[in-house]
Amino acid sequence: MSDQAFSEAQKQYLSGLMMGADVARTVRGLPVLAGGGETAGTSIRVGGDTPGHHQDPAQDALQAQNEQQAAGGKLCKEEQAKRDKNPLDMWEEISQRSSRGEFPKGTDVFLTKFHGLFYVAPAQDSFMCRLRIPGGQVWSHQLSGLADLSDRSAGGYIDITTRANLQLREIPANSATDILYGVRDLGLTSLGSGGDNIRNVTASPLSGIDPVELIETLPLAKKMHHYILNHREMYGLPRKFNIAFDGGGTISSLDDTNDIGFHAIEVTDSPEMPAGVYFSLTLGGITGHRDFARDTGIIVTAAEAMEVAGAIVRVFIKSGNRTDRKLARLKYVLDDWGFDKFIDAVELALGRKLLRSDPNTWNRCETEDRWAHVGFHQQKQSDRSYVGVVFPVGRMTSDQARGLARITSRYGTGELRLTV
Repeated sequence: MSDQAFSEAQKQYLSGLMMGADVARTVRGLPVLAGGGETAGTSIRVGGDTPGHHQDPAQDALQAQNEQQAAGGKLCKEEQAKRDKNPLDMWEEISQRSSRGEFPKGTDVFLTKFHGLFYVAPAQDSFMCRLRIPGGQVWSHQLSGLADLSDRSAGGYIDITTRANLQLREIPANSATDILYGVRDLGLTSLGSGGDNIRNVTASPLSGIDPVELIETLPLAKKMHHYILNHREMYGLPRKFNIAFDGGGTISSLDDTNDIGFHAIEVTDSPEMPAGVYFSLTLGGITGHRDFARDTGIIVTAAEAMEVAGAIVRVFIKSGNRTDRKLARLKYVLDDWGFDKFIDAVELALGRKLLRSDPNTWNRCETEDRWAHVGFHQQKQSDRSYVGVVFPVGRMTSDQARGLARITSRYGTGELRLTV
């Protein structure tokens, strides 16, 4: 039958019918049909966004890879693996491997770390699962829940890390998804705790209860944590990355060993800004390399810290080395560019200048106590105390974890803090 047999109204109806069929097929992942407004086998966009309006979160990382290849470099195997397969889109693959009782192989061992699962062979033929616990704050129900989870699906113990974090070990291949589900059921996550990502964001362990702190940093660490989780481009890094907030109190977050350190200072007499509490910005620290973060001479307010950190990470995504893993940390960009050039790039990303101030106008409190995390101590709240306990080599059994959870629920608020 020819088009002339249909009225205009009928043509519009049929066109709409075919478009509706194409939408339904697209939602199901099927190609569109010929005659629905597109060529058969192509796809259509479902939703109100204009095609090309939103930038792919991985675009900066892909562009950086392209530029370094165009300059004659060869991507290292980890970068090539990330280019071939986005690690954040591996959930089904991880689930299928778990159902078959299989561990990852080849570069999939590296990519699976993006979900917090580390295949630790040959030391153990099992997974280790590292969590994300921003600011080291964990609640009693979470600790007891992790203890139960470890008994069911791991080694029956919990390890405490040097970034105020927790790990479960001796996880069989067929328990991988049980662990990931169990962690999420407790209101926790492991996403991005390994691989080329921003690791657990740390803060002063006594935030909010330290009598001498300048500012609470736990809320900032938690905001930074959620910022990372909700910005996929924060996972396109050349190498791992650490961020720490220090409130200037009794127990340090060791911010000078981090790629980005925010250390609380008090400004009392400065022509550049009102008196108050700010953060000095340090960059380029690497744990274990005897290379501490260096002061930039820049200070930021608490309200600015997350935005500034995000801009720094984005510049690192674009500029970090993707051809040599040994030279891929932020420190090496700073060594190559110098601090001035790097800060210029950060300011360009922010769209504004950062505030520089004479350090002679700062008061950086020297109140650290290396034993403040052990035993009973007075809190900022005059009718309250905190007690610190020590676990040899950072390991607690499931029974110890449940016991500690019961104690803090009975005699405290149910809140526990981990130290760096």
